[in-house]
Formats: sequence, structure tokens, C-alpha cells
Amino acid sequence: MDKLFMFIATGAYSGYLPKAPGTWGSVAGVILWLALRNLAFAPYAAVVAALFVAGTFSAGAAEKIVDRGDPGLVVIDEIVGQLIALALVPHHPVAVLAAFALFRFFDILKPFPVGWLDQHIHGGLGIMLDDVAAGLSAFFLLQLGCRFFA
Repeated sequence: MDKLFMFIATGAYSGYLPKAPGTWGSVAGVILWLALRNLAFAPYAAVVAALFVAGTFSAGAAEKIVDRGDPGLVVIDEIVGQLIALALVPHHPVAVLAAFALFRFFDILKPFPVGWLDQHIHGGLGIMLDDVAAGLSAFFLLQLGCRFFA
């Protein structure tokens, strides 16, 4: 079971790639989005929700397996956050790149509420929630930009 938890938590082992595992996790999220982008919103949201639940359990288990809180190799949170940022995005390279950049911005700099969640909620849920908040922040900003500039 530990192998399954680590497979999920590390985003099919993308969290083991050298330097900036969170960025690699976001890249994995974009790749997964490419496979999911033609789904209607409800099934897309269901996949993201399922990944959130699986990620919460897997990230919590990974903390125990590696005996470290919020280990960098856990990137399922970046994958879910990136999928949230990419929800309803136009299928255009500029929009995808903007979603990627905005999510990384919010994930790295952690403005409120992202940073608050990161500091105050721990375990698997805490690992996931700050990236959900970063993904939602990127999503809303991108959707606003698409409404005004598209």
C-alpha cells in the first residue's frame, strides 16, 4: 500500500525529478489536463475532486513514510492545484501558459489565504488545501483576464 500512496503522492514519481519538484508537479498537472481538457465541466470537476481525496490520503501517508512534514517530493497537491487553475481555460497556448505561471506565482509566494492555510492546517489536508487555494486564486484571476482580454 505504501508504494501506491507514494506513486499518487509523488505524481507518478514526478516529484523525484531534480530541482524544483513543485514545478515538475505543475508540469505533470498540465500534461494530465491535456488528457482531460475535452471533458465537460462536471466530469472534469469529479476527476479533480477524486484526485483531491486520493491526494489528501496519499500526502498524509507520504509524510509518515518519509518521516518529514510536507516533503518536497509530494506533488499531488501541485497537480490538483494546476488542474484547478486550468479548469475552463481556453485551449490556447497563451492561456495555458498564463494558468501555469499564475498557479506557480500563488503557490510559491503564498499570499493570503494560501500562506495562512500552509501555516495553519497540517497533514495531508494541509498539504492539499494551500495548493487548492493557489489554484483557485489563479483560476479566478485567469477567468477575469479572459473576460476582459478575450
